Amino acid sequence: MLRLTKKADYGLMALKYLAEQSTNGAQSAKDIAEAYHIPPQLLAKILQTLAKSGLLVSHAGTNGGYALARSAHDISAFEVIRAIDGPLFITSCITIHGTCDLHGTCTIKEPLRKVNDSIKELLSGIRVSDLIEPIEDSPAAALAGGLVSIAL
Repeated sequence: MLRLTKKADYGLMALKYLAEQSTNGAQSAKDIAEAYHIPPQLLAKILQTLAKSGLLVSHAGTNGGYALARSAHDISAFEVIRAIDGPLFITSCITIHGTCDLHGTCTIKEPLRKVNDSIKELLSGIRVSDLIEPIEDSPAAALAGGLVSIAL
């Protein structure tokens, strides 16, 4: 089973919350943590990472907090996961470094690359806005709450 990290889960939950609250201005990390029972220190680190990657904007001050840097329709689940966990590879042979030691004799690299590309494409098609309002026949509706766990 391929499973996203808790950090990626929490990041997606936080962006969903911010999208739902977008008309209320910046939201504090504390409010998000309380809404989803996320450890506050961990969430603060995740939100900082998402802000550094350009997915969130942080506002300092007493009424500060976080807001989406772009529309919820313009942020994909894949972007969030990549910002938090780095590149998505389902096996160690599919890496940014190219070939592994078994390159000449391996018979499964190409099929696994196709699986990896399919997962990437599916996650790229899911928008933060889809997490709020799933539409029939969309990738998010097909996952129906199972976004954070993909069984293979």
